[in-house]
Amino acid sequence: MKFVHIADVHLDTPFKTISDRADLGVERRLEQRKALKKVVDYIKENNIEYLFISGDLYDEVYVRESSISFLNNLFKEIPNTKIYIAPGNHDPYIKNSFYATYPWNENVKIFTNDVEKVENEDANIYGFGFNNFEMNNNQIKDIVLDEPEKINILITHGDLGESRYNPMKLNEIKSKGFDYVALGHIHKRDDSTNVVYPGSLISLGFDELGEHGMIVGEINNKELKKEFIKIDEREFVEKELDVSDILSEEELIEKINSINEENKLFKIILVGYRNFPININIKLINKNVIKIKNNTKIKIKLKENNSTLKGIFIKKLNERKNNNLIDEQTYENILEIAEQALGKNKN
Repeated sequence: MKFVHIADVHLDTPFKTISDRADLGVERRLEQRKALKKVVDYIKENNIEYLFISGDLYDEVYVRESSISFLNNLFKEIPNTKIYIAPGNHDPYIKNSFYATYPWNENVKIFTNDVEKVENEDANIYGFGFNNFEMNNNQIKDIVLDEPEKINILITHGDLGESRYNPMKLNEIKSKGFDYVALGHIHKRDDSTNVVYPGSLISLGFDELGEHGMIVGEINNKELKKEFIKIDEREFVEKELDVSDILSEEELIEKINSINEENKLFKIILVGYRNFPININIKLINKNVIKIKNNTKIKIKLKENNSTLKGIFIKKLNERKNNNLIDEQTYENILEIAEQALGKNKN
């Protein structure tokens, strides 16, 4: 049997937090659709018999019916592929959800929160999902394989560890004897064993660095072969830029704009000692840089002095900081403004 395993698509998620650019959310949602089309095209081209979707296929809070129709039309393109979906904590099987109310294509099987076994000629597929946005009960412990000689697959969504999101134990899962366990929820890929997280289909932000895609597997005579195939054409990358030798805002913008690698989206982390206030307008930055974080420090010699305006100001400012009336970041911001305004005063 041949299968494709995906999870954590989060279709229609707004991507609000990943960028300072308003249009990137729309671009990434289009790329979600493109990624799903690539998965279906691969299935068609390679005669894949099964598609396992291990939860968080869409975001219940944001998903539109038009997007569900888009999904279902894709599933209609692969009528000979059996599609199994285990709802997750972001797309639970609840009363008015699209899982419960939409007329899905006949090749789509959606599990509920009760463990269910579907018998096929070549494999038994076990599955269960969320019926709420949290799920604490352990469903794994009660599963007993009644045909261990047959290929047995488990599909679900949850955590390997203590959690509010279907907590499971790896050793307990392995003891059940499944030939493949298709999990979702963790957005970082882990395919080191037959208990597999494929990771999110496309990266949802800078906490999901690296390549993203799907797992393709085949089981013959109880022997599992699997590989990761990259689907997301973009990759999120964090990159540090030391500003210590940069003397102007214009020079800094030029340095940032020189960072330009195809199909990579950058978060630039500014480090070192700054020589000027940094408050860059993102509109002046190339579109492949979508976030800038300022971790620089101020390059100012601090001297308290009762005989100069600057010295008196610094003394008073230090007193407020030492008495915990202002935090470190506020302290540095005030100090930098003061340096610009009072810099010509000698200490």
